[in-house]
Order: sequence, then C-alpha cells, then structure tokens
Amino acid sequence: MIIVYILCAMLLLAALWLLTMRTKRKKEDFFGLAKFHYAHRGLHGNGIPENSLAAFSLAVNHGFGAELDVHLTKDHRLVVIHDKTLKRTTGAEGMVEDATLKELKSLNLEGTQEKIPLLQEVLPLFEGKAPLIIEIKAVKGNHAELTRRVCELLVNYPKLKFCIESFDPRVLRWLKKHRPNIIRGQLSCDFVRRKNGLPLVLAVLLTNLSLNFWTVPHFIAYRFEDRSKLALRICRKIWGVQEFSWTIKSKADAKTALADGAPIIFEHIQEDLCTIN
Repeated sequence: MIIVYILCAMLLLAALWLLTMRTKRKKEDFFGLAKFHYAHRGLHGNGIPENSLAAFSLAVNHGFGAELDVHLTKDHRLVVIHDKTLKRTTGAEGMVEDATLKELKSLNLEGTQEKIPLLQEVLPLFEGKAPLIIEIKAVKGNHAELTRRVCELLVNYPKLKFCIESFDPRVLRWLKKHRPNIIRGQLSCDFVRRKNGLPLVLAVLLTNLSLNFWTVPHFIAYRFEDRSKLALRICRKIWGVQEFSWTIKSKADAKTALADGAPIIFEHIQEDLCTIN
C-alpha cells in the first residue's frame, strides 16, 4: 500500500512539473516570423560593430531579420546595446542605466564612428521589410518601465513585424498582463551548468522553464548547445511551443536547428545561409 502511495505522489509531482512548463501552442507559420533567419545584434564583424545602425542596415539589405537588445538610460530613453556596462563595446566606464542619452551618444562603438543607437532609430530600417526579435535587458528592477516604454514606441510602427523576448520572466509576465497580443518569448539555457551567478534555486527554475505557467510564452529561445535539456523537449513535444535557437555559428548547427523546426539567431555565417532553406 505504501508503494501505491509513493507512486501516486510521484505521478502527481510529475503532472505538476509538466504544468509549470505550460506554453502557448505555436501557429502553423508562427505569425510569419519563422520564415526568416535572424542576425544576432545585426550583421556585425569586419569593422562593423554589433548593435549598430550599420549592422542592422546590412542585415536588412541581405534579407535577414535581426535580434537586438534594449536598455533604459538614466533619462528614460531606449537604447540598443547588449551589455549593461559600457567597457566592452565603447571602452568607457560605468553602466548604461547610469548614463544619459547625451553621454552615451558621445561614445564610439568598437573604435568606429558608429554610435549607440536609439531603438527609434532602428525600427524604421525594418518596418515593412524584415522582422525583429527585441530582447528586453531589464536592470535594477526596471523591467516594467522598460517593457512599457518599448511597447508604447512599437505602436508607432504598424507595419513592423516583431516579437519580444527576455531572460527575465517578469518581462513576459508584464506582457501577458498588459500586452497579451504581443508575441513573447522566454530566453533560456542551462544556467546550472554555466554557473552565471544566479542563486541555485532560480538557476534550476529558469533552466527547466518552470516559470512558464506564470508567463505562458509563445516561444522558447534556448541556447543551441543546451537544447537537449528535457524541459525544452517536453515544452516542444507536449505543449507544442515554438523553439528558437541561439546563437548559431556554423552551417552544420544551422541545418540541425532548421531541420528541427527552430528558426535561428546566427552570427558570422551569413554567406553559408544562402544555401540553407
């Protein structure tokens, strides 16, 4: 009898675990977004900085969509840059969130004449041409204001196809509550193995997509090298969610992801992509 109780308890826990990973079921063509390859931070390299207007223009000219990153400045402006600190891309000290737009515009990207762009400078490049994957980079608890301001700006570009993603589940929760029609995606990877400084409990929850019940994402953008994780497989097979793969850096990986139905976020392989459907 005890064994029966144990088995019932195990089945109940398994069912609850499955429920924590609940997602939206994908549409047949995922709103048209699955038809594109996405240049990670634009088509950068060879003297063209990441997340620059030059990189985004080049992506559009090659027929690619793009993935980009959005931060909120000290004076509440939306800028496109990946890191929360300025050192790697500009050589300057400090954090994006602690700087004004004027201060950021005085900096050059990667030793070029390119500047950190405003989100409103990037969106017109893609409107009516190619879609965007917009990653919300929430810092210092600004997830609600940052997400709200991005959504308010996007209203001005009715012909732009886009989706919004974030590692921060609070961003997706805000979208679910306030902008449920916007396509939202949970970014994730194996946080436990990669030891990125998250508390262990949170790392386990995010790795295993166990906050999906709270955010109910339309897609999961999972690190390609970690995509064998059981939680991701369950989300795809049982819940029928759309997967995106990041960051693809070889033709072989691109073929693998695409053959499995996962649109790709890539960098440095655009020439090879011309031969991949």
